Amino acid sequence: MDATFRAMLEHGYNDLSIADIADEFEMSKSSLYYHYDSKDDLLVSFLSFASDRFEEDVLTAPTGDPMTDLEHVVEKLLPLELDEERRAIQTVMSELRSQAVTNAAFREQFTDIDDLLVAHLRVVVERGIEDGSFREVDSTRVAEHVVATLNGARVARATTNRTGAPAAVRVSLASYLDTVLRGRR
Repeated sequence: MDATFRAMLEHGYNDLSIADIADEFEMSKSSLYYHYDSKDDLLVSFLSFASDRFEEDVLTAPTGDPMTDLEHVVEKLLPLELDEERRAIQTVMSELRSQAVTNAAFREQFTDIDDLLVAHLRVVVERGIEDGSFREVDSTRVAEHVVATLNGARVARATTNRTGAPAAVRVSLASYLDTVLRGRR
């Protein structure tokens, strides 16, 4: 999977071949074709692998404070500054997400990733409602709003030179959460 990531980063989706991945992996194309029928089949496995990593990295155990847990997700998915590793991950994932427009298998993988995130955020919001940290709200609506906002900001970061946008989105998202969940203005 690391070889697939490196090859994807170097060649991009359109120019990527099984041979490029094999070169990064130092194996033959036939070895990869033994396990995968095509480049897209391998990339679907890569997206499944990325989903598992996403779950480990972003969807961590609760801290006890629901707002801190929400802020953790926002920070992980939309940091103010991207180090080279995070920039590379966002580049590869944005390019693959764009392929989901016409590739049903990719769409399914990204649906699963977004569903995981929505479910996690919904649980955090519901926990906050139960412990009195948040007022009564539709947890699914809040979770979907946060995911759509983060996804949009991440794609914009990967595809534009608008360097100040992530900070503005984070301020706006913090204000939204504070207003909706705590009733503050």
